[in-house]
Amino acid sequence: MKLDELAEKLGCLVRGDGCVEVRRVRSIEEAGAGDLTFVASARFAAHLKTTHASAVIVAPSTVTALPSLISDNPYLAFAKAVALLHPQPRPAVGVHPSAQVDASAVLGRDVHVGALAVVGPRVRIGARTIVHPHVTLYEDVVVGEDCILHSGAQVRELCRLGDRVVVQNGATIGGDGFGFARDGSGRHHKIPQVGVVVIEDDVEIGALAAVDRAALGETRIGRGTKIDNLVQVAHSVRIGENTILCSQVGIAGSSRIGSRVTLAGQVGVVDHATIGDDVIATAQTGVAHVVAAGACVSGYPAIDNRTWLKAIAVFPRLPEIFRRLRELEKRIAAGRQG
Repeated sequence: MKLDELAEKLGCLVRGDGCVEVRRVRSIEEAGAGDLTFVASARFAAHLKTTHASAVIVAPSTVTALPSLISDNPYLAFAKAVALLHPQPRPAVGVHPSAQVDASAVLGRDVHVGALAVVGPRVRIGARTIVHPHVTLYEDVVVGEDCILHSGAQVRELCRLGDRVVVQNGATIGGDGFGFARDGSGRHHKIPQVGVVVIEDDVEIGALAAVDRAALGETRIGRGTKIDNLVQVAHSVRIGENTILCSQVGIAGSSRIGSRVTLAGQVGVVDHATIGDDVIATAQTGVAHVVAAGACVSGYPAIDNRTWLKAIAVFPRLPEIFRRLRELEKRIAAGRQG
């Protein structure tokens, strides 16, 4: 594709030779002739002098002799360029002979159901959705249009997925929430989990993630939210729109997570916690209370990130500070005795 043509599709300006042909997108260190690369961070700008790429996506302020696509958001333009230059193969429309599709299920136009997939009673699948091999859809599941369910994904009874939802390999949607009542003898009795999971449009669920059904009512994942691999979302949790949950995040039951929130890797959220809109919780933060909208928090229990940074700078010095304090106490005590 010529750079001019790609620029029009991406909404970018062209700087330099717009007739350059680009065939694929590669990293700036590995790019060669015919490759398009990108610089989204100033620390990679030095590589522009040594890269063998034919063209590059850069911000307006970045200067290079290479033919360039100019974007205020180079990383976003890169993502769109990958989609254009590396289109993903689409499986053939139809149901594989080894798939089990209940007679009462309703499949929309141009749906693909792969080998050994199971589509249960009264399931509804929207147009152009892809159900890869070994996917299991329990009874009364609803899947919207243009969804992709990868191998091994499981969607339990009555759960609902919106349009353009992606479920990665091995993820489970609608498994029972972890709810037990203890009797006088210490035995645990299961609380029936009779709610559902609702996944809104444009959500992605990572590999081996689990989104549990509500005990009553619904667990809901808001539009545009992206969930990484190995994330646990417990029963009756509600998550707003365009939120990011990074790998190994764990959210306990009945918590409320706002919109545009970022929970970095291994963040833990206790049950019934509330996190406001636009919050950032850095890696391994433990949220045990209400976090106000717009806050950036760290540590356990979660505190203001700037306070936490000051605290951890002091932490390695605590033994020495304690030793000096004891010495001062001894000197003061000795002075009083004298």
